[in-house]
Amino acid sequence: MTVMEERVVPPAPPDTTRSRLAELRVIRELAHEGPAPGGGDQQHARGKLTARERVELLLDEGSFTEIEPLRRHRATGFGLEARRPYTDGVVTGWGTIHGRTVFVYAHDFRIFGGALGEAHAAKIHKVMDLALTAGAPLVSLNDGAGARIQEGVSALAGYGGIFTRNVAASGVLPQISVMLGPCAGGAAYSPALTDFVFMVRDIAQMFITGPDVVQAVTGEKVDHDGLGGADVHAGVSGVAAGAYDDEASCLEDVRHLLSLLPSNNRELPPREEPSDDPERRCEALLDLVPAEPNQAYDIHRVIEEIVDDGDFFEVQPAWAANLVCALARLDGHVVALVANQPAATAGVLDIAASEKGARFVQFCDAFNIPLVTLVDVPGFLPGVGQEHAGIIRHGAKLLYAYCNATVPRVSVVLRKAYGGAYIVMDSRSIGADLALAWPTNEIAVMGAEGAANVVFRREIAAAEDPQAVRARRIAEYKSELMHPYYAAERGLVDDVIDPRDTRAVLIRSLAMLRAKHADLPSRKHGNQPV
Repeated sequence: MTVMEERVVPPAPPDTTRSRLAELRVIRELAHEGPAPGGGDQQHARGKLTARERVELLLDEGSFTEIEPLRRHRATGFGLEARRPYTDGVVTGWGTIHGRTVFVYAHDFRIFGGALGEAHAAKIHKVMDLALTAGAPLVSLNDGAGARIQEGVSALAGYGGIFTRNVAASGVLPQISVMLGPCAGGAAYSPALTDFVFMVRDIAQMFITGPDVVQAVTGEKVDHDGLGGADVHAGVSGVAAGAYDDEASCLEDVRHLLSLLPSNNRELPPREEPSDDPERRCEALLDLVPAEPNQAYDIHRVIEEIVDDGDFFEVQPAWAANLVCALARLDGHVVALVANQPAATAGVLDIAASEKGARFVQFCDAFNIPLVTLVDVPGFLPGVGQEHAGIIRHGAKLLYAYCNATVPRVSVVLRKAYGGAYIVMDSRSIGADLALAWPTNEIAVMGAEGAANVVFRREIAAAEDPQAVRARRIAEYKSELMHPYYAAERGLVDDVIDPRDTRAVLIRSLAMLRAKHADLPSRKHGNQPV
């Protein structure tokens, strides 16, 4: 018996309720086991878990309630009428994660390779509609071969219904896609429409056109992982929030992420009773950040000092590493951190970092997560490649996201903040509720050396000792325009604080802003740069 052959349900005498229950029990067992014995073994041989094993790992133990387990397709032709397995290749339902309701669907690769047909799509539509009705997150466990070719345009229409619901739920429910197998062609657009994509190495790939088509059209030779594997999308394309070595660690991080998110856009993120003192001083910060603006350091260590118990969840750590985006807690309340990373290309803003930050800020604003921005930015990355690739347009995405955000917003200038990048990194002038700075801050149009070369260019060129004049003018520019209190004197910084008090000041500031309410102008929607 092959995997795709249908197992026959023995007829039960329709005499009594008990006999009918016996028949139901057999049918449910068939639906649970799949169309043929050994299907799970074949999945394990591929290095994968089965759909139900994945659901069990994701959800709290014993919490899963399945819907439409007895659904079967009604297609005919190409032998489909003889192959009508229960579930039609997708397991759908709801359960809990850390006690809160979550909806889930999981492709069953053992049935039609997880390919989507009309009945399969209808089950997904149903669970997506229920998630919107109940106001609970949706997680998709993806392991499918795309549209079911034998069902033709009906399968394609099924994808259209999924995409429409993805968009309807955007900004209303957290949507997470977990890639645990192949995802090619139009099927890849549903994960792209969700908030976060997680991928497991070696077993998951995403691409619009596969390696064979790429080679036929362009002559480029590439394998499945090289084209659209987990590390490619986590570190090169920016499609994935993270790449993992195994399914268990991946699904555990999905659980962790959901513990930091509200169930929907009408709720606040869940608070946990903190074990970390809200007034704890961060003595290590005095040494972690060098006063010299050109000296590198790791912003992760600063974040660890500030947040509760040093614990934070970073999104897209391998992509655009010059900007760190993370979720953490301060006094038990969830906050979002956006921070320049001086250890990666000096923390400069470029196209990838701008896109990464913009999407993260937009997500956090949609789901009522306050924004804390840690600023140490030398500017936007210069270069012909960046300009031709549209740094103006892409950089404006981050600016738009901050300007449009109505959640509490607090920025802290740790060290340097130059030019347009200073403005974009949630400065007071674009709507930060509070702008703070450390005594090491340098807020200016540009660095002193560059400014002196521009402002005093002729004087330096005409001097008998250009180096001496340049040094004197640099020192003058620093003393007059780049001292730590220049911005504070003009009301562009609310206070200059002791770095050791950063945690306590942030906690008090966010507590004050917790009831913040801001109305945007009446409009259908803005026209943000894309």
